[in-house]
Amino acid sequence: MAYQHPLAYTLGLEGVSLLRAFAGDYDQDFIEARISEVRRLLDSPALNGAGVTAAQVDTLNGYEVWSATYDQPGNGLFAVEEPIVHEILGALPPGVALDAACGTGRYTGYLAEQGHHVIGVDSSPDMLAHARTRVPNAELRQGDLRNLPLPNDHVDVVVCALALTHLPDVGPAITEFARVLRPGGHLVITDVHQELVALGSVPRVRAADGDPGLLPAFRHRASDYLRVALPLGLQVRRCEEPRMFGDASGDMPGEIVTGPWDVWPWSLLGIVPAAFGAAWDGTPSQIIWHFQLVPSAITAVAPPSTMR
Repeated sequence: MAYQHPLAYTLGLEGVSLLRAFAGDYDQDFIEARISEVRRLLDSPALNGAGVTAAQVDTLNGYEVWSATYDQPGNGLFAVEEPIVHEILGALPPGVALDAACGTGRYTGYLAEQGHHVIGVDSSPDMLAHARTRVPNAELRQGDLRNLPLPNDHVDVVVCALALTHLPDVGPAITEFARVLRPGGHLVITDVHQELVALGSVPRVRAADGDPGLLPAFRHRASDYLRVALPLGLQVRRCEEPRMFGDASGDMPGEIVTGPWDVWPWSLLGIVPAAFGAAWDGTPSQIIWHFQLVPSAITAVAPPSTMR
């Protein structure tokens, strides 16, 4: 269970901004303004109400709920991620492509448009139902990232977007990606950046009974990917960490309104705009990897096996 409180979150933003000021990013006036805001936050009746206890929800149940709204505007990660991924994929020749954790088919459709024969795999039947509507000609299968329903050396391209953050260990999934890739094949991974997760960007859903729930969101560092990928023969072709930019100015509103739990932490950011701008400024939103499986290293991937 996770306990979330609007006062705790806004104080946390103030604390991060003060740490950045302590390191020299901001001046004395900024620091004094933040300390003044902290006093007001502590005295605010709107922020001193009860917090919310949210249960941990597995991805199968979480995406059953989230699938209904996943494609609606508002997910800012898509707009940052897609131009970079499209640039990488657009330079690759058509072949057999795997969209791993394909969700509602965002990249399944794009890969098909580029001339690939596309296989989409996802653990959520509800997300796959949306993908079938979106990309009716794609080959869609239910399966787990850690045990892909494909044989060895089967695809030329693997794309896995915004999914590995749900796994406590990226190793088994990346090992599977290398297993199903053909020699010389390409792997493109995007994931929520661990710094963004640390600032409270965790997917939330309401269960069927209305209770709050949080999907798993683990913080994976660059070394976690590389420690697995390099021994498998996956060489880095590109790595991007697109950053966000904040404005460390602005005053607290006269009336503090937290909004419902469903829109936290986003509705809380405007309560402390300067602290939010300082805390989030320069924070990467995602990490985007482009690997290629080097032919000379394929013996390190896995022994031959039948389709799993």
